[in-house]
Amino acid sequence: MNQPGYRGGRLRAYLQFLGAILYFFFARSMAFRAAEGLAGDSWFPLIEQAMLLFLLLVGFAAMGIWLDHQIRPISEQGLPRREGWLREAGMGLTTGWGAALVCVLSLTIGGGIAITLFTGRSAWGWLAVDGAFFAIAALAEEVAFRGYAFQCFIRAVGPVGATLSFAAIYAIIQDLNPGANRASVVVSLAFSLLLSTAYLRTRALWVSWGVNFGWKASRALVFGLAISGVSNQSPVVQGDPMGPFWLTGGAYGLDGSWLACVVLLAALPVVYRITRDLDFRYNAPVIVAAGIPVDLDAAARAQHEAAMGAVAPAGSTLVQIAPTAGEPGSAKRE
Repeated sequence: MNQPGYRGGRLRAYLQFLGAILYFFFARSMAFRAAEGLAGDSWFPLIEQAMLLFLLLVGFAAMGIWLDHQIRPISEQGLPRREGWLREAGMGLTTGWGAALVCVLSLTIGGGIAITLFTGRSAWGWLAVDGAFFAIAALAEEVAFRGYAFQCFIRAVGPVGATLSFAAIYAIIQDLNPGANRASVVVSLAFSLLLSTAYLRTRALWVSWGVNFGWKASRALVFGLAISGVSNQSPVVQGDPMGPFWLTGGAYGLDGSWLACVVLLAALPVVYRITRDLDFRYNAPVIVAAGIPVDLDAAARAQHEAAMGAVAPAGSTLVQIAPTAGEPGSAKRE
């Protein structure tokens, strides 16, 4: 899916980017207030993220229709229902899960993880709710940081500048979490670079959403580890890692460890490799005709004459047939 020809120059794209960023903070505030009025403490996180995703999709779609005359604004945000989109999400999910598994195995070898299981019937029901929360939260994050605003900034400063700038914005926002440290800032930068690479290689959010969801949900729901300082994310598994701070990240979790930074940077070539075919399919330049009429027959004839030389047309030749001696009248009669 190649980028369409947008109207306006870089200044207009930059102003659209600023408008999209301001709308993101407005949508976060509105989602928080709406969730407070609609849900209790147990359902609040899920309702808040669902409201945020809805407001982002609707708001950015309105901007795309009004400012860019987009026909399919949801698809243009990076969510096209194209062939193989579920496979793309699966590739991202596998990559995120693999990165989390490498970290968990390193924790196990370097110190260990104390696991506590809760097997009550209600715990399994809440596990499904928490899985929906992580899926919706990851998609909302991708729409916010690699959707309309990111695409506008690409038109303003190019893909490299947009990737680095959004990595810095994401790291600054994550640094506001309680317990954040220098390692967590570097991890946020590496994670944003990984997700932006997935989008730029595929021109869609499916792979990056899968990576985001797999990286966070697997650590929280399967191993019971803290996510950005928030523990007790899983109602079934509670994990307590043991080991040095650079390996575990302390109470902040792996998002504040140098181990996670190394693993996420190592995942960059993996994402680059698995998206090779998608990059060729959706980033290959489209050859557009220039609109100049060409007589292909005349061009082929001129090329042939240049190679073989012009052949003069054959003149008409008259052939006269004289009467033979045996014909009547050719000799005297006796």
